[in-house]
Amino acid sequence: MKSYLAAAIQMTSKPDLDKNLTEAEVLIELAVRQGAELVGLPENFAFLGKEEDKLALAKTIAQKTEKFLKTMAQRFQITILGGGFPIPVEGNENKAYNTALLVDCNGKELARYQKIHLFDVNLPDGNTYRESSTVMAGKELPPIYFSQNLGNIGISICYDVRFPEIYRHLSHKGAEVIFIPAAFTAYTGKDHWQILLQARAIENTCYVIAPAQTGNHYERRYTNGHATIVDPWGIILADAGEQPGVAIAEIDPDRLQQIRQQMPSLQHRVLLEGGGTLR
Repeated sequence: MKSYLAAAIQMTSKPDLDKNLTEAEVLIELAVRQGAELVGLPENFAFLGKEEDKLALAKTIAQKTEKFLKTMAQRFQITILGGGFPIPVEGNENKAYNTALLVDCNGKELARYQKIHLFDVNLPDGNTYRESSTVMAGKELPPIYFSQNLGNIGISICYDVRFPEIYRHLSHKGAEVIFIPAAFTAYTGKDHWQILLQARAIENTCYVIAPAQTGNHYERRYTNGHATIVDPWGIILADAGEQPGVAIAEIDPDRLQQIRQQMPSLQHRVLLEGGGTLR
C-alpha cells in the first residue's frame, strides 16, 4: 500500500439520470485534478427520486450507470466506487438490489455489494422511509478488494453504518480502507452521521471514506451532506460541508500502521466471528 489521495464526492442528485451522471462527471474530474486516485460516489448518485419511479427505470439506470463508471475509471485512470444504484432482481419486477460497484482504471469490475440493511423507518420529522418496498436485501456480507497500491478496500452502504458487526467483519478480513457511501437523512444526520463514521474508523482502526448526498432532492426528501474522510484515529481529515463538492484527503499507510501499533485493539479481540465463543 502506497500513500495516495482519495476523494469522497458530494452531490444533490435528482430524479434525472442523465443530469446526475453529467454532474457526477464534473465532480469526478474536479477530484482527479486535485490528485485523487481513489474516488467514491454517494448512494443514489445516478437517481434520487420516488421509489416507484426508481424501480420503473431500474434497468435503464443500471445499464447507463455501469457503463458510466467504467468509462470514468478508464478516462481518468482512477479506481472508482459507485456508491449505490438499482439493479433489477431477476425474476422479480417489483424489486431491485441497491448495489455498490468498485471499478479499476481499466474499467474492470473489482467488487460488487448488494446492500443488506434496508432503511424502513418512521422519523419524528414526519418522513417515512420504506426501502424494502422496492429493494431486495442482499444475501452476502460486504466484500473486500485486496490492492497492493490502494490497500484492502471494504464496501458498505449508508444504513449499514448503524450495524458495527458489518465493519468488524470487514476489519477481521483485513480491511484498511472502508467506503460508507450514503444518502443520510437530514434529520438523523445532524446528530448521528459524523459520530457513526468516527466510531467505525476508531473501533476498526481503518480509514473511512464516506461520499454523501446533500440538500433537497424532491418534495420533502432532504439529506445531510458532509461527505467525509476519517483517519484510523477518528480524526476528520476532510468534510465537504453542505454544498455539492469533493472531500479529499491522504490515505497514509504509515499513519495506519502507527495507529494499529499504538492501539492494537484488533489483536485483542476475544469474541470470534459469528457469536459468543471465546478464544
